[in-house]
Amino acid sequence: MPESQFKFMREVLAAPSPIGIEAAMSYGVLKPEFEKFMPKSWAVHQFKGNAGIVVDTHPGRDDLPSVMIIGHADKIRLQVRKIDSDGKIWVNTDSFLPCTLVGHEVTLFCQNPENPHAYKRIEGGTLEALGAIHFSEAAQRSGDKGLKPEMIYLELQMHGEDRKERIEKLGIRPGDPIILNRPIKRGFSEDSYYGAYLDNGLGCFVVTEIARILAKKPLKNLRVLYTIATHEEIGRFGATAIAGEFKPDLLIGSDVNHDYDAAPGIAAKRMNPLAMSKGFTITKGSITSEYLNSLIEEACIKAKIPYQMDFSGRDTGTDAMAAALAGFDSAATSIGFPIRNMHTISETGHTADVLAAIHGMIATFQAMDSMNGGKGISREDLKNQHPRLDQAT
Repeated sequence: MPESQFKFMREVLAAPSPIGIEAAMSYGVLKPEFEKFMPKSWAVHQFKGNAGIVVDTHPGRDDLPSVMIIGHADKIRLQVRKIDSDGKIWVNTDSFLPCTLVGHEVTLFCQNPENPHAYKRIEGGTLEALGAIHFSEAAQRSGDKGLKPEMIYLELQMHGEDRKERIEKLGIRPGDPIILNRPIKRGFSEDSYYGAYLDNGLGCFVVTEIARILAKKPLKNLRVLYTIATHEEIGRFGATAIAGEFKPDLLIGSDVNHDYDAAPGIAAKRMNPLAMSKGFTITKGSITSEYLNSLIEEACIKAKIPYQMDFSGRDTGTDAMAAALAGFDSAATSIGFPIRNMHTISETGHTADVLAAIHGMIATFQAMDSMNGGKGISREDLKNQHPRLDQAT
């Protein structure tokens, strides 16, 4: 990946966009970037109840088949739970594994007590639990006993008198979000990188880069809705609301996946051996459309773009579920990029997998645009191309 592209990816992933307060990424980084390259005929849609955006290549063209590809801007976060008199700020660990948090630098965001519309960022704090090995139980020292979520607190190094009052005077109060502070860096091995919040700035980066490339040669017969959603980490609520408003004919979730091949201690689970550097992933099962998946595979085979097949049971776990959750008909699937150490400060990925996803989707959209003798994919194609296993040979 070229350094300029990596720099932009780093900027996307570094945007402070915890769940419910995602505008730093969607409005602060991605919307201005879309506006740099999008044709004047495209439009940006914004929403009342969330900071998501949709970049629409054919606004008002409800006659055209539409595909919505969704990345989500929200990051898992910690939240202030209680402030003690000794200066400890107890936190809710949310979707983090407590033992992965201790010792890491974080950033806390709080409102200005004199102006609730203004926010402050507080840096220099770390997450702690035991204080020192000397204060831990024997079972914790041996590894037989771990950390509980309620043991994690934010250390702001407060000392002296009135510590709690001084913290509250800053404007810190329950519910304030805390995010990990480690922008991505290139890794030791070639084409690798690591840092916080690949989940899911990567999905948003992929959506933006697809739009950037296709803006140079816009599609004629396919309306693309490049979507940056919110609230995925707590139930896919942002994508569900947005998809429910637009009701696209096709819907693709763009999200991280697991490198099961390198995951420690799961051999007995017989997981699908997805691996970093082997290409992006396509999900089968759950609500995914076999016809849509076959179109993606066909385009990738023709363009020699590497991909891996994944599977899911009842739920993809991604924004690909948005149509099903919103209760409307759409051919859907989920694409991803295998990473390691998900939901930690050291998430690790491979740039080739991200590039494969970008170019795999470009090849797919271009193939859809040229189907049926240049007329493009039709809604009738989606209705009449369901696989017939009774005709299997």
